[in-house]
Amino acid sequence: MRFSANLGFLWTHLTLPDAILEASKVGFDAVECHWPFDFCPIDVRSALNQTNLPMICINTRPGNIQMGDFGLSAVFGRENEARSAIAEAFNYAISIEAKFVHVMAGLTNRDSRAEATYQNNLCYAADLAQSSGIQVLIEPINQTDVRGYHLSYMEDAISTIKAVNSENIKLMFDCYHCQIMQGDLIRRLVTNLSYIGHVQIAGVPDRGEPHAGELSYKAVLKALQSNGYRGYIGAEYKPRKTLGEGLTWLNTAREWCK
Repeated sequence: MRFSANLGFLWTHLTLPDAILEASKVGFDAVECHWPFDFCPIDVRSALNQTNLPMICINTRPGNIQMGDFGLSAVFGRENEARSAIAEAFNYAISIEAKFVHVMAGLTNRDSRAEATYQNNLCYAADLAQSSGIQVLIEPINQTDVRGYHLSYMEDAISTIKAVNSENIKLMFDCYHCQIMQGDLIRRLVTNLSYIGHVQIAGVPDRGEPHAGELSYKAVLKALQSNGYRGYIGAEYKPRKTLGEGLTWLNTAREWCK
C-alpha cells in the first residue's frame, strides 16, 4: 500500500512546495491537495521533481466559501463559472502532472435540475480528461460537515458516473464521509472497486489520525489489498495534537499491509 499526504490538512503553515518537501521527509509516497492555485505551478512541479513524489489529486475551486459556496458544478445558473474552474484545474493539473481533478459539485437542493447541471459539467470535464490523460473524480461528502452538498451517497455518485458514461470519471471514496453517511464500509469498497479511482482515510468521528476512532483501518486496508486495489491511500485527516506526534500511524499502517 502506498500513502499520499493530503496537504489541504497537513503542513498548512507552509507553502505548498515546502509542504511537499516535508511529506517526502517523513516517508509519504505521494501528495495531494485541495486548491493549489495560489502557488506557481513551476515551483510546485520543482518540488515534486526534487522529491520524486506524484501529485495524486487537486480540486476545482470551491467558489466563494464566505458566501456559502463549496463547489460550483451542480449549481444551476453558474455553469460558466463552473466550467472556468474545471478548465483552470485541468490546466494546472497538466502543468504539475497530477493524476486526478476532483470536480466539486457544490451545495444544491439535490433536485433533478441540479443533477442535470452536474452531469452536463462532468461531460465537459470528461472531454478535457480524454484529451489530457488526467481523470475526473467525484466525491460524496457527508451532510454533517457540509450540509446541502449535492452528492452524499456512494450509490448516487455511481449513478452519476453511469449516466455520464465516461471511463474518465471515477469515484473518490472517502472512508470518513462514507462511514458517517452510510457505514458498511468494506462491502461498499469491495463491491464497487471498479468505479473507485482514489481512496481517502481519516479517523471517525473526529477526522483525526486514522489509527484511532470507530473504524478499523487495518481491516479496511487489508480488504483493499486483498481485492486488488492498486491506487494510493490519501491521508486526509486533521491532526489531533501536533502533526509530528500523530505521524506514528503511518508506520503502523505499513505494518498492517505486510
